[in-house]
Amino acid sequence: MSASQTSEIPAVPTLLVKIFGKDGPGITAGLFDTLAAYSVDVVDIEQVVTRGRITLCALVTQPPAGMEGDLRATVHSWAESMKMQAEIISGLGDNRPRGLGRSLVTVLGHPLTAEATAAIAARITKSGANIDRIFRLAKYPVTAVEFAVSGAETEPLRTGLVTESAALGVDVAVVAAGLHRRAQRLVVMDVDSTLIQDEVIELFAAHAGCEDKVAEVTAAAMRGELDFEQSLHARVALLAGLDASVVEKVRSEVRLTPGARTLIRTLKRLGYQVGVVSGGFTQVTDDLKERLGLDFAQANTLEIVDGKLTGKVTGEIVDRAGKARLLRRFAAEAGVPLSQTVAIGDGANDLDMLNAAGLGVAFNAKPVVREAAHTAVNVPFLDTVLYLLGVTREEVEAADMHDDED
Repeated sequence: MSASQTSEIPAVPTLLVKIFGKDGPGITAGLFDTLAAYSVDVVDIEQVVTRGRITLCALVTQPPAGMEGDLRATVHSWAESMKMQAEIISGLGDNRPRGLGRSLVTVLGHPLTAEATAAIAARITKSGANIDRIFRLAKYPVTAVEFAVSGAETEPLRTGLVTESAALGVDVAVVAAGLHRRAQRLVVMDVDSTLIQDEVIELFAAHAGCEDKVAEVTAAAMRGELDFEQSLHARVALLAGLDASVVEKVRSEVRLTPGARTLIRTLKRLGYQVGVVSGGFTQVTDDLKERLGLDFAQANTLEIVDGKLTGKVTGEIVDRAGKARLLRRFAAEAGVPLSQTVAIGDGANDLDMLNAAGLGVAFNAKPVVREAAHTAVNVPFLDTVLYLLGVTREEVEAADMHDDED
């Protein structure tokens, strides 16, 4: 049946029955047992429990003629026996149709303040949209809530909310609602300062005793005096003569970002494919791929001859444009539309990849990256990206517990 056909159905009289009070066993069953005696049909149900207090709403058809007064009295009497309160409101039909343009707005706060929540809600209203439902995704290590919104197009809603969030100190992601959110996805991450806490070139430089010189080249690149490829060759040249045995030492020094294992483990359980692209080196990313069970990994390769680093890299250079190109390649190999990809990164050389993905996430990124990405996460926990995909903390913990039991 089409939407236009649905709207032509006459609205029938209905009763909104609201029960609220201290939660306990049997409340939902008890309410509907009470209503069953009056031959009503259930049109809609909503229930929420917050800090041990339940609010249960049942929208039901009007009972046969002459029975409404008895229904009201019986429901109030039952509620009183349960030490709860009841409210019954007469009306017509169901909820009004949701507006066109449906989005999911995820808000992350550490903490999530009342001021920030008020401002986000006001911005949604100002955009002409309506908040249809609010649901908490996580209470730690950050508070994450999801607003189901209708009546506004996703892109302008995202623009307004992201601008608002920067001033409020919260992170906001806005994605279009729909079946595509449940579809298989590909998630591709940067490595240095994203998947891991370190900059791999600096770990190698520490063993070569040239940290300061590498830092000077990096600073020149940040000032725009060198492009990525020039700075890469200049920094790698400083490693010439370093014994290849240092590779194993660097691998052992790499520190995963908090939440990295949880993120990847959960994504894999959901059937997602996960990859990394890096301006760093395959000598490290290949090891991470094996350790973490990644599907894809691509980086630059340090040339090693006669057991020594030559100070050169071999093969295709992975730079800013290369990362976006690899995202597209991985998506094609995974059989996932580009619109169903998620890219995560922190630096300017990640921007092309973030913009090419269906959802680009700036992770603890520099201001220019935060402003250009679809959304930003500014807490040090990589698994908070799961909340942007609608995965709750309880679902993650339940899956972990099930694996432990197995």
